[in-house]
Amino acid sequence: MSKVVLAMSGGVDSSAAASLLRQAKHDVVGVFMRHGQADDSPPTDGCGCGLSEASKKQGCCSAADAADARRVAESLDIPFYALNFEREFDSIIDDFCREYAAGRTPNPCVECNTRLKFGKLFEYADAVGAEFVASGHYARLEPADDGEVALRRGLDESKDQSYVLFGVRRDYLKRLLFPVGEYRKEDIRRIAAESGLRVAEKKDSQEICFVPDQDHARFVRARLGDYDASGEIVLSDGTVVGKHDGIEKFTIGQRKGLRVAFGEPRYVLRIEPETRRVVIGEREELACREFFAAKANWLTESLPAEKAFACNVKIRYRSRAYPARVTRLAESRFHVSFEEPAYGVAPGQAAVCYDGDRVLGGGWIE
Repeated sequence: MSKVVLAMSGGVDSSAAASLLRQAKHDVVGVFMRHGQADDSPPTDGCGCGLSEASKKQGCCSAADAADARRVAESLDIPFYALNFEREFDSIIDDFCREYAAGRTPNPCVECNTRLKFGKLFEYADAVGAEFVASGHYARLEPADDGEVALRRGLDESKDQSYVLFGVRRDYLKRLLFPVGEYRKEDIRRIAAESGLRVAEKKDSQEICFVPDQDHARFVRARLGDYDASGEIVLSDGTVVGKHDGIEKFTIGQRKGLRVAFGEPRYVLRIEPETRRVVIGEREELACREFFAAKANWLTESLPAEKAFACNVKIRYRSRAYPARVTRLAESRFHVSFEEPAYGVAPGQAAVCYDGDRVLGGGWIE
């Protein structure tokens, strides 16, 4: 029987993971990572379902979610602790806002997984003598032919979260457990229900837990205070076609919300933080054949250095993977050359490399 520290969010996935680990006879310790940013209204059970209104609407990191996680732990007879990571999470939020202010499109979920869930949580696991760290991510870990532990896509492709896990340290893979990765979402809800867990029908969490209304621009402005990033909307030839009230409202490839009328759709081609200009154009102008990425993290030692190798590259969490040739460079950088044009390549987003369903590694688009 192995001792496992499990990240519990109060949602159905991590709760089902707790049940599956218990069924496998592991000694499980549940940990809720409190960051102090979400709605901390006290939980209520007025509807009789055992879930607060806040948790049913939001589903990540609030006091209501902590209460849901605690109930699950009590139901499964698991020791439960809430750890305060507010200081560490503040740095992730500051980076998120700085990136938007610089005209880039950040992905804080990758940073949270890398620095907190599978960073600080491993430190906690070592402190309590736990062999493994587990979570409710839809991903799989399997022995590879090269003798390494391979991070692979989750069985449920519609829920796969392997993209946001590329930053995990390679030496941690052998100590990670993803119990729900071998199941489909409907099966996980069934497992939770059969285990008597009231969170079985709880809604999935929002994309970014600290922006519950998903209004990124409003959040950035509130966080940065006295901040003006308004400017002009221009065509690729420099023709001014409109005004905007902040570059933080835009991302590369965006089509909706431009507030500029044309006979055909226009897309954001690039964002110029120095001039505060947002450049728009036709879809063909958005095509990208190559780019560089930095701060690479590779999950296998078998990749060649400074020699191109074939793989598929995802440029966003919900994008498809594009066939490409990737070359590892010095200083943790790499170059991506697509076999066909990719659309919506945005600085600040993660570029993740796959060999079939195996995550080879990734980095941040420059």
